[in-house]
Amino acid sequence: RNYINRLEMRTLSLFVLILFLFSACQQERKCFNKEDEVSKIEAVLEHYAIANENQDFKLIEKIWATDDDIVLIGTHANEKLIGWDQIQKAIKKQYSEFEDTYISVIEQKITINETGNTAWFSEFMNFNFIHEGEAMSFEGIRFTGVLEKRGENWLIVQGHLSVPGGASALE
Repeated sequence: RNYINRLEMRTLSLFVLILFLFSACQQERKCFNKEDEVSKIEAVLEHYAIANENQDFKLIEKIWATDDDIVLIGTHANEKLIGWDQIQKAIKKQYSEFEDTYISVIEQKITINETGNTAWFSEFMNFNFIHEGEAMSFEGIRFTGVLEKRGENWLIVQGHLSVPGGASALE
């Protein structure tokens, strides 16, 4: 009889533990509407293109996380920018050298993780601008990156730009 009571207590304890663990796992998962979040990320990426077209640095500051460990890899071999200070300097330099920028996004894919706090994207862009009085055009630029949801805002924390083979980048 003592053995049965201990067995029942162990079974009950195991059941309570499993129930507690299941409950804790469910609490960690946030409920979110994936379509709404994808729409918000699409808006962030659209604002990023518009900010670059209009050289609107204040809008750029609302789109990028301003952390010391964020990363932007550019199209030049030596363009590995780490931290907001380096990224903002590069963006401001680009703004001082380019004018009449027009960006069109050809294709975009966005994926969100299951907890709804991290997303990654890829897109192809056509990038047109004036540099030193000369019209420049790059078609099919590849832009990939990672966004993190902080509070209610999606912010870019990592980006990578590449020019397709055969295209020449600015030297």
